[in-house]
Amino acid sequence: MSLSILIYTLFLSWTVLATSNDSEAYGKTDIADLVLIYQGGTHRPMEWTKDQFLPYVVHENQQGEKNWLFDGFLFLEFKDGQGRNYAPGYDKLNARKPEWEWLLDRRFEKGKAFSALNQCIEDQISEIGAPGFKHKLISGIPSPILNQEDWGEINGQKLDFRKQEDRLTAGKWYIDRFLERYEQENYQHLELKGFYWVDEDVRGCADILIPLGDYIRSQGLQFYWIPYWTAPGRGDWAEYKFDFAWIQPNHFFNKDIADERLEQTCAFAREKNMGLEMEFDGRALADHESGFSTRLEAYIDAYDKNGVFEQASIAYYEGGNGVCRFSKSNNPKDKELMDRLAKHIIERKNKRFLKHE
Repeated sequence: MSLSILIYTLFLSWTVLATSNDSEAYGKTDIADLVLIYQGGTHRPMEWTKDQFLPYVVHENQQGEKNWLFDGFLFLEFKDGQGRNYAPGYDKLNARKPEWEWLLDRRFEKGKAFSALNQCIEDQISEIGAPGFKHKLISGIPSPILNQEDWGEINGQKLDFRKQEDRLTAGKWYIDRFLERYEQENYQHLELKGFYWVDEDVRGCADILIPLGDYIRSQGLQFYWIPYWTAPGRGDWAEYKFDFAWIQPNHFFNKDIADERLEQTCAFAREKNMGLEMEFDGRALADHESGFSTRLEAYIDAYDKNGVFEQASIAYYEGGNGVCRFSKSNNPKDKELMDRLAKHIIERKNKRFLKHE
């Protein structure tokens, strides 16, 4: 056998092996398409009423056909919009116990957030029939920020976030309070899956991730994470005992980042058994001066080419109101682009991801 034939034969063998393993390579969880809902801070453009949730719950295409869209909703917040942050580095001051309690109130406010999402789903069931899945809910946990000393007290004990045990105490307190209120509401159309770590890297928090995750799992729930592309610890998510993680390509936001980043992210996700994030915002609209609609198209192309839509769980960052803005656009190009993305999302539920439900 000539050397060239041998090399070609080995290449074919490797290709077949790689292809046969592809279906097991990406990370999978029982949420196919998880949309990020930035809710809580007063600076947000959306209050998240049931009408605002509608284009996230049901997609209506250009032919007037309606289908259920996202099956998972992640509620998260980085800051309160009034000077205090729920994760390090987003504002001047760190959120204290009163701001943590305020965020809980925002989550459970009647007619908004969880309540509005549940009502929106109920309304649409009467319109188009019950979905073939239960809508999943994940909630972010405020970060007990390392070295904070003014957070407040629990049971008369002042907490000092220079101490690991005090940071864990605060995290567990928030989880307990959240679960107490969630159980009282009895949302008929939502299934709470777990909690999300809002810090997007492990700096300053690595020591509490495993015990906090263990506490979440003791409640029958799971612990989730979405690190950014260069985040410390991004590939070690399983070692920190997150139950599932998605990786951010961080491609959309910078026109100087080549589409090759998306190929690199797909390869990294395969290697690390992760899901992937889809990223866009209002700049993806056809009339936007940035011309960033082509960058969203690049995500769709890359995820299609690399089998992401067929094989991986996807989290969707859409800038806090991107899907809503697309739904209100009268530009046919915007309708076509969102129809294309929604078609993938709809088909994923019909074909594979949620058949067990």
